[in-house]
Amino acid sequence: MESVSRPTRSPVKFRQALPAKLFHWINAISLLTMLMSGLQIYNANPVFGGREGWHIPQWFLLGGWLAGGRHWHFAAMWVFALNLLAYGVYILVTQRWKRRFVGHNDLSALQTGTNPKRKIYAWHRLVYTAIIPVLLLAIFTGIGMYKPAQFPWIVECFGDWFALRVVHFATVPLVLLFAIAHSLLALKAGGERLINSMFWEDML
Repeated sequence: MESVSRPTRSPVKFRQALPAKLFHWINAISLLTMLMSGLQIYNANPVFGGREGWHIPQWFLLGGWLAGGRHWHFAAMWVFALNLLAYGVYILVTQRWKRRFVGHNDLSALQTGTNPKRKIYAWHRLVYTAIIPVLLLAIFTGIGMYKPAQFPWIVECFGDWFALRVVHFATVPLVLLFAIAHSLLALKAGGERLINSMFWEDML
């Protein structure tokens, strides 16, 4: 009796629109630039412990010293902020926001759902939604530090300059945690093919 060969399934093909790829690249580059230059600013006058506080190794810094770090940091901040604004307009116009942010169905899936894949997507949308206020807070406090004379009310919202710096600095580990969670959830949802589709697939 001849065995019947079953057709093999071709791997799932993930496709990301070109604007989504560009947004991911600009975000990654601008966030890394802000991180390295921000730590250079921190080294020049650390938030915790003054100039004798814990210092970041020089090889992970950008800008040379305080002035150079500030130039790189605020230039990258504007690139990041404008990219975030453009992305917001893009998902609004294309109505992708309906599939990007957490909804009632996602919360129900996390509480009572039995489909593991559905739960992964729900967690992904929850993490994606939670990072938005953190990014807005980082930009808001960053503007207050960049132009305190023009926006003194931003400093007053946090009590004083030191508190403003602490809040701004606290957004850094939150963004790093988001990047890790975002990547791990993407790997669980679609493996390396999904990660590749976000950055370079069909672009090379």
